[in-house]
Amino acid sequence: MPVGAVSATSGASGHQTGRVTTRPSSPEDLRAVLFDSGGVLTQPIGGRWNPRADFEQTVLFYAPSITPDQFAAAIATGDHFFAASSSTPDYDEYHRVMLRDLGVDPTLQLLAALRREVPAATILETYPEVVETLEELSRRGVRMAVVSDAWPNLPDLHAELGIGQFFEAYAISAELGCDKPDPRMYHHASTALNLAPAQCLFLDDDPSLVAAAITLGYAGRAVCRDSTTSDVPSIASLAELLDLF
Repeated sequence: MPVGAVSATSGASGHQTGRVTTRPSSPEDLRAVLFDSGGVLTQPIGGRWNPRADFEQTVLFYAPSITPDQFAAAIATGDHFFAASSSTPDYDEYHRVMLRDLGVDPTLQLLAALRREVPAATILETYPEVVETLEELSRRGVRMAVVSDAWPNLPDLHAELGIGQFFEAYAISAELGCDKPDPRMYHHASTALNLAPAQCLFLDDDPSLVAAAITLGYAGRAVCRDSTTSDVPSIASLAELLDLF
């Protein structure tokens, strides 16, 4: 939750990933890991990424008659708004879309309440193996960055969760104005590390985004913690990264 040089761009109706411009990497080439955040490093407490877990409670304080069915419909409307956006949308506008669906006036006071800062640990948690794996990668001199479709506060959330110190750079969609698989997302991170794509391993829980990175010359692994199969190389736990570095 809740973001370089470009060879191709993306829009809401489709994406281009460009052609491979560097040779495929081997384990000996790898110098860095580019992590997606949600589904790779962190998971939402309560199982829902958006809106935040306290959305209903906050709205009910201002409009106590809203029913669970109304909330479910409004959240679905918010999901459609997200899907139609070419990048991570403005946080307030996302909330306005759902509040209008609920028939609730999106006052400045309510919008401020919905985006108020809360302890990261009340909405997010890291997967069990994450901290230990990041510590060992750091000990081995592996450089690390984050490439995530997220809002700009992601580095702050990571810092609160005790993992922010491991990452040298962030490519955040809300800041770059594009989502993965736009090449700018991947290139922003590798350029910030001053490394070639072939020197970077990209991780994501969406295999299609890993495939896009591989097309651009990055190494890639899909993170499949359940029994999901993937058409690209995959790992079931971040601890498996230690076999590559």
